[in-house]
Amino acid sequence: MAPTMDNAAEGANVSSTDGAASAIETRGIEPVPDHERHGRVRELFPTWVAANISVLLLTMGAALIVFNSLNFWQVLIVAACAALVSFGLVGVLSVSGKWGGAPGAMLSRATFGVRGNLFPGAILWVARFGWETINAVTGAYAVLTVLDLVFGVKSNTALIVVTLLAFVACTFLVSGMGRKALNVCNTWSTYLFGVFSVLVLAYLIANIKWDEVFSKPAGTTAMMVAGIGTIAAGGISWVPTGPDFARYLPHSASGKKIVGTTISGAGLVMVPMVLMGAVMAVSTPDLANAADPVSFLGDILPTWLAVPYLITAIVGMLLINSLSMYSAGFTAQTMGVKLPRAMAVSINAVISLVGGLMLMLVAKSFLSSFITFLILLAVSFSAWIGVYAVDMFRRRSRAVRYDPEALMDTGRTSRYWYVGGFCWQAMTAWGVALLAGLSFTDCAWFTGPLATTFVGKYGLGWAATIVISAIVMAVLPTPRENGTAPVPSQREDAAERQKAAV
Repeated sequence: MAPTMDNAAEGANVSSTDGAASAIETRGIEPVPDHERHGRVRELFPTWVAANISVLLLTMGAALIVFNSLNFWQVLIVAACAALVSFGLVGVLSVSGKWGGAPGAMLSRATFGVRGNLFPGAILWVARFGWETINAVTGAYAVLTVLDLVFGVKSNTALIVVTLLAFVACTFLVSGMGRKALNVCNTWSTYLFGVFSVLVLAYLIANIKWDEVFSKPAGTTAMMVAGIGTIAAGGISWVPTGPDFARYLPHSASGKKIVGTTISGAGLVMVPMVLMGAVMAVSTPDLANAADPVSFLGDILPTWLAVPYLITAIVGMLLINSLSMYSAGFTAQTMGVKLPRAMAVSINAVISLVGGLMLMLVAKSFLSSFITFLILLAVSFSAWIGVYAVDMFRRRSRAVRYDPEALMDTGRTSRYWYVGGFCWQAMTAWGVALLAGLSFTDCAWFTGPLATTFVGKYGLGWAATIVISAIVMAVLPTPRENGTAPVPSQREDAAERQKAAV
């Protein structure tokens, strides 16, 4: 394979100007140079607020009351711990984005090798556009619910097509424009969530029998651990995305602040939403197993609350999809798609639209099977996290953690070529953990041999997978980067070099 340093071959769109300075972000997967790193750590706060405005958190909170038999205070502890665990990992691995100035899918080349990275990257890409399709369908149904509730307009085929098209188009617009548009939308969504929270609090104070809420007996510690595992699993899916939103931060940005801001932004939403669902479940236990929680709550809430609730839900789903699609554009470029970043995003948008129409109009019964397939793919997220984290830990004391030129080089001269383009240690750890994670999995058409254990039964397979991949990666010999590769020319900020840890 001939060496290549051509950015066009990577699908990157290199500009001589600041890649994020214009209204539309032009910079793709190529590492951000020091003079363009104008980001601030506080910008991460609204990003992780927006990433968690999900109605599913209400359902999960209700499930902690109904199925796990926890009381109010235990739910509070579970929600806080879930935010700390899942988005603590997101924050820690986000620091690598500051180190390398590149998206997580690109930095992963340094871990798995320029060819080896294609394997976890492909699964990650498929999982992304799969969940984006599910979110688009859910968002379109939410819009239909609002139209029915407010204007009395009933659903029909033409309206389904229009609402789905509008939802996907808005998602593509925000994610295609890039970092600045996302920051603005995320900031306003934070305000919207604040207003929504106040309205819900007023409703709960006036309508909930608080003596029943606080008189509920405590559940077992095992059920608390299971609850943490279930809720944290949702946040874990954002870990590979974390570096994407930290790549514009200067080298001197505090790693501890990155982690703290990430946790606080996510926790601001996760804890109240889970608690809201738990409190609602006292009088409405059916919320815990509602197949469509968006429409379910839209039906039971009074109109003055149902409308802002549905609007918040729609905005939340739209921004979650936008953040995911933004990162998916980088994944596409890393996989070899030769399109500018904004156009690479369009691939996922088209797939979401076509797939959404199929699920809403043609293959409605296929939805549950499709979700099962995506759950199986999610195991690869956890396997990737453990391997990437160990590799990142080994790089923490290096003067240059990631070589920007080597990341762009997909040929034999790349520092990250390893053996035939593969880092066998990383691939081995990822493969072993992937098989182990599947063994804990229990879904509609697949049951792993360890699915009936406590770890498998209570949704902790993702945690076991991370631990296994990290242990295997740690005990294998440290990978040796290509000794014939040129010495990195980029110098990192002197203040950063003085930091021994993060």
